[in-house]
Amino acid sequence: MSASAILKKGAGRSLKSGGLWIYDNEIERFEGSFNNGEIIKIYDFDGFSLGQGFVNTASKITVRMLTRNIDTIIDDNFIYNRVLSAYNYRKSVMDKNALLSCRLIFGEADFLPGIVVDKYSDVLVVESLALGIDKLKIKIIESLKNILLKDGINIKGVYERSDAKVRENEGMERFKGFIGKPFDTNINIIENGVKYIVDVKDGQKTGFFLDQKYNRLAIQKICKGMDVLDCFTHTGSFALNAAVAGAKSVLGVDASQTAINQATKNAEINNVQNIVSFECHDVFELLPKIEKQQKKYDVVILDPPAFTKSRNSVKNAVKGYKEINFRAMKIINNNGFFATCSCSHFMPYELFTKTIAQAAKDAHKRLRQIEYRTQSPDHPILWSADESYYLKFYIFQVCEQMY
Repeated sequence: MSASAILKKGAGRSLKSGGLWIYDNEIERFEGSFNNGEIIKIYDFDGFSLGQGFVNTASKITVRMLTRNIDTIIDDNFIYNRVLSAYNYRKSVMDKNALLSCRLIFGEADFLPGIVVDKYSDVLVVESLALGIDKLKIKIIESLKNILLKDGINIKGVYERSDAKVRENEGMERFKGFIGKPFDTNINIIENGVKYIVDVKDGQKTGFFLDQKYNRLAIQKICKGMDVLDCFTHTGSFALNAAVAGAKSVLGVDASQTAINQATKNAEINNVQNIVSFECHDVFELLPKIEKQQKKYDVVILDPPAFTKSRNSVKNAVKGYKEINFRAMKIINNNGFFATCSCSHFMPYELFTKTIAQAAKDAHKRLRQIEYRTQSPDHPILWSADESYYLKFYIFQVCEQMY
């Protein structure tokens, strides 16, 4: 008899509304023996079957669901079909060029909780964040490689970037390294006609922020002939999209000198080094200095890191978002453009929107919304899995209050 978890009466509300997580305080008891990371069956308090998932009593997220069918056999064929479904979804919603570099597996949103796989040209980068999925990691990778090969795509190498701190919440050590044969970890990709060198070994996350793919494309149409400031530029992606779109001048700033060095190389390979320059600055310190100098820009882009990674720090995050949005609006020419975003799922749409509105009021600016966007479709948002909806992206025209 396989092991099982029995939920408390009234527990599992998120699960029953479509979520994939069961927390430690929702479980009444376990029946049968198991090792952490194994797949167990889930039942409601009254014996009603809820499905199967992998268990880890070391984690507050004690069960991550794989299927709602209690009788499904979770074997190699199950994993292959789940991976195939994820790949076919992307083929149906993205064009061929976008598929060259994209997220192929997005954890819970692809019903493979706890694992991310990104494709950069002919290289896969995997991030495993849960014990149960870690045990299935190699099967997932091999399935994906075989599926891609049948589609005429040969993967030359796989690199693992499971070095996020959240692994420790699962009782796992951080790890990064090759899965299989080593290869040059500086990968050349093209996105929206812009060339990049992606460092999958030491870059942020898995090397590049693929989720902003179409948001970067969206800013191209507002940058022609403009003076542009790109804050938190990382390796220069928004700045480079502005430059290739015909911007008059672009300044990209970031607190990381390593990122600035990479951005500068990316400018050179796109032959836009005469238009775009990159400097190392703390954005919170730089924006007030620009305002004091009475310098103005036609377009300002804010793409900050997540200011909050837990519910406990949301209040401080709001202050940070309000401050940089306020400062940015103060240095935009009348009727200029403003792109701003948040990448934290703990900063919900409603709160982010309210924060921007308050910043605009304090800056004596009126905002005319052009677009509201989220992450690109290779990062699908699964309703009831709140963590899959994290990126909020606005483009505004900024008007003086007299309008």
